[in-house]
Amino acid sequence: MRGALGLVVLCLIGAASYADPVFSSTDVGDRPTGRITQLTDTMGEMTVDLPASTAERLPARIEEDGPQERAALRFEPYQMLDELFRPDIVFLMRHGPTDWSQRDIKDVAPTDCANQRLLTRDGTDDMIDLGLLLAANDIRPSRIVTSEWCRNQATRDALLEGMSVIDPVYVEGIDLITDPSLNLLLSLRGAPDVDELRELISAWDGGDGTGPLLVISHFTNIEELTNFTVFEGEMLMIDPKRNNRVLGYLRLRSAGPDVGHFE
Repeated sequence: MRGALGLVVLCLIGAASYADPVFSSTDVGDRPTGRITQLTDTMGEMTVDLPASTAERLPARIEEDGPQERAALRFEPYQMLDELFRPDIVFLMRHGPTDWSQRDIKDVAPTDCANQRLLTRDGTDDMIDLGLLLAANDIRPSRIVTSEWCRNQATRDALLEGMSVIDPVYVEGIDLITDPSLNLLLSLRGAPDVDELRELISAWDGGDGTGPLLVISHFTNIEELTNFTVFEGEMLMIDPKRNNRVLGYLRLRSAGPDVGHFE
């Protein structure tokens, strides 16, 4: 984990053996079953068992060496497991993996998709998997607030596609908001500061009690607010009741540093 704001995550040298799932979501008929497994003293992993009928509805993950298994979602520290299911928690997320060979044109408008960096095909698939993993493991936001930028909007849409595999009716009930105050910090029509982002997080009290708040913003905004540097598609879990303390992170097992923000 990289950053401050009240959280220290241990560097893992070796992995303890925790073979059996410690949590499984309810399996009803032919529905996917989520599983949470403790990997080490401080790390957990979410996976999902997909029946064949469900797998057929998802885009195939085909790489050079053939079909790939669905993604897994890791989180740290493991001790925050109970906190993950609180409706008054906020997940602050960076958009999904993008094509860094196509940089944003100077002063590009947030909605000008032809002239800005967009999600890759694999990035879109990753975000579908992320939505599937969250919903299968009973982490389902009741509200999603998103930056105007195309890569953020595409991230939200892919997450919803994955969640809808678990429950299409649930997805229809999510409150979807586009908020310019989450736009890329100091860019054209961007956020001048993170004051409104901070207020948005601080004010979250659980809404209707059905799920947490998910906020999809940008690397620069998240770093400015939290002092954490996050990978594309990574989420920080924040507790408004503890002065916006960062409790931990969630990111796909396949996530890694991007060339734009990491050496």
